[in-house]
Amino acid sequence: MKKLKTDELNRLTVDQFKDADKNPVILVLDNIRSLNNIGSIFRTADAFRLEGIYLCGITAQPPHREIHKTALGATDSVWWKYWKTGAEAVKDLMDKGYTVLALEQTDQSTPLNEFKPEKSNMYALIFGNEVKGVEKELIMLADRCLEIPQFGTKHSFNVTVSAGIVIWDLLLKLNSL
Repeated sequence: MKKLKTDELNRLTVDQFKDADKNPVILVLDNIRSLNNIGSIFRTADAFRLEGIYLCGITAQPPHREIHKTALGATDSVWWKYWKTGAEAVKDLMDKGYTVLALEQTDQSTPLNEFKPEKSNMYALIFGNEVKGVEKELIMLADRCLEIPQFGTKHSFNVTVSAGIVIWDLLLKLNSL
């Protein structure tokens, strides 16, 4: 067994990425305060070849040195759009026919392992502020809330970890991996 070199990974160029078919998922980052988290989520969106990212509220926008540090160029490949509010972004996605899923712990959340996506649907995944979570207004707009089951003393994951878990699970269930 040998570790592959960068030129052996058959990575797409930015232009090839932009022309490639995407997985029908848009991420909604609502009021994410950490620039490193934003960059990491861009990188994850690139890795899973997602349609794009909606940046909302106080979520910073590229180009920014701190976002670039963790995105490693993914802000050049992943399509994104800024919205003043998460509600405007979600309403736009709903109008376009996306099924909207908020990642939040509520009294009616569906455990991620029990969620069964429809293969014909397009999905929007809402991730909220690192401290306050997804805003109530967005929870009410969402088609449903998903929750990652947890078994320790903490009741939350870092938003970038949550994004990776949920995207992987969704694409696995949609047979996109």
